[in-house]
Amino acid sequence: MTYQIVSERKLKNTIKIATPEEAYCFIRRYAKAKQEHFILLTLNGTNNVISVSIVSIGTANKTVIHPREVFCKAITDRATSIIVCHNHPSGVVTPSSEDRKVTEDLYQAGQIIGIPLIDHIVFSKNSYTSLRSQGFIPQDRE
Repeated sequence: MTYQIVSERKLKNTIKIATPEEAYCFIRRYAKAKQEHFILLTLNGTNNVISVSIVSIGTANKTVIHPREVFCKAITDRATSIIVCHNHPSGVVTPSSEDRKVTEDLYQAGQIIGIPLIDHIVFSKNSYTSLRSQGFIPQDRE
């Protein structure tokens, strides 16, 4: 199996992400997708978005993700933190056990390499869930 960053967008304007709602508003255009898209937002030291990357596109109810693929782009961007997001085409934004496991793995990897995971947003066309707000990511950042 191979992974590939299939889409990347460098921003012309500075966009700061300070809340889960702002992250959702920023990426909700992917909510219409009929397949799960795992999206990476790399951030600088003031939480301005450096880039937006689709790390993985899966099926209607699953996408495979590995910390190596997420942090490769974060390191290249010299990011100081990241937010990850993925859509649930079903419309149900309750995080699955796999979502919680990926969040834990990314959080631990980020702590080791010094690029913390700020949040993991699960979203649909009409709503979102922040795994940080749900307590799956510790609140103490740096």
